[in-house]
Amino acid sequence: MNNAVLSLAGPLVAAEAAEPNIFQRIINAAIPIGPWQLNWLELIGVLIGLASAILGMKRWVWAWPVGISANIMLFFVYIGALIGAGERVPLFGQAGRQIFFIITAIYGWWRWNEHRKRRSASGTDSAIVPRWATNKERGAIIGVWIVGTIVAHQIFVWLWDLAPNPYWEPAWWYYWADAWIFIGSMLATYMMARGWNEFWLAWIAVDLIGVPLGFATGYVPTAVLYIFYGMFVMYGLYVWAKATREETPEEVTALAGTPHEDPAQPRRN
Repeated sequence: MNNAVLSLAGPLVAAEAAEPNIFQRIINAAIPIGPWQLNWLELIGVLIGLASAILGMKRWVWAWPVGISANIMLFFVYIGALIGAGERVPLFGQAGRQIFFIITAIYGWWRWNEHRKRRSASGTDSAIVPRWATNKERGAIIGVWIVGTIVAHQIFVWLWDLAPNPYWEPAWWYYWADAWIFIGSMLATYMMARGWNEFWLAWIAVDLIGVPLGFATGYVPTAVLYIFYGMFVMYGLYVWAKATREETPEEVTALAGTPHEDPAQPRRN
């Protein structure tokens, strides 16, 4: 019987002693900073995400493909523990929203590119003219955010119950925070694709929860990014609001039922 136990334990010991593969090494690569580990893949993904945000503020189409590359990196960062790479708490919401980001980015990429084609004759590099959402659109966003957060929370709890971690028990607020960020980030990205100024305000609401959650779960670069975003989005909101005042949004004139006027032509009295 002892021989049988040893024969079964042998492969397990060998598996535990096996060297991590190249994929696991990439995710685990980090430099120690005090009590934290600064993971390289997370840091690179965060910096590329920041570059995408800056391009988005400038309303350049390249914001979308650059953002997609960051989404792919961060997806594997947030689920690393589930695939045997990394020991930090897996963030289902953070990982799930990367998938939605990619889907929405494809839509935003197409939409902005179409707008840029129509605006190319004016000689501007900006792909779109932003506008404020209507009251109906704002109400829909708030409703989806509240209901979506409740539904996402239940899904995340269900996923946890399927495979609980014996070494870590999430606090009651953990999945509420993750769900809030998950839904809010999706809505902010959708509003950005639509060219609504409110997407900057949505990111502020996400940042208020994302900063403490990032530090509490060990995702320090993500938490620091949220802090910077909190300051960056205020400037981004100013830039987009200024563009709304100084340029004529095509969708605003359509909603108002008035034809779009060529600013190069004299106005009719």
